[in-house]
Amino acid sequence: MKQAIVYLRGIKAGILTEDENGYTFQYTPEFLASNKAEAISLTLPLTEQPYQNKVLFPFFDGLIPEGWLLNIAEKNWKIDGRDRMSLLLACCKDCIGAVGVEPLFKEEE
Repeated sequence: MKQAIVYLRGIKAGILTEDENGYTFQYTPEFLASNKAEAISLTLPLTEQPYQNKVLFPFFDGLIPEGWLLNIAEKNWKIDGRDRMSLLLACCKDCIGAVGVEPLFKEEE
């Protein structure tokens, strides 16, 4: 299972998860309750309910670089181009725009 924290303008907005069932994105309760809450995308409006999909949500897939920059990422980090979540985690911390994605590492117990 891979997880990422999704930030909107530097504020933690939600959690994106990839598991054996596909992908889930859910806004955090703290973000939804804040006065700065706004949707990260028109396709992912604010809601308490999780969004689920078999493939990576098009909004997040669109953050992944293309062309020569994608080739560099695939070669340097040895990531398969079909592993969209790994590419998102490796390349999209400081992407252009208001949204950033960082890996979520859970402490081992």
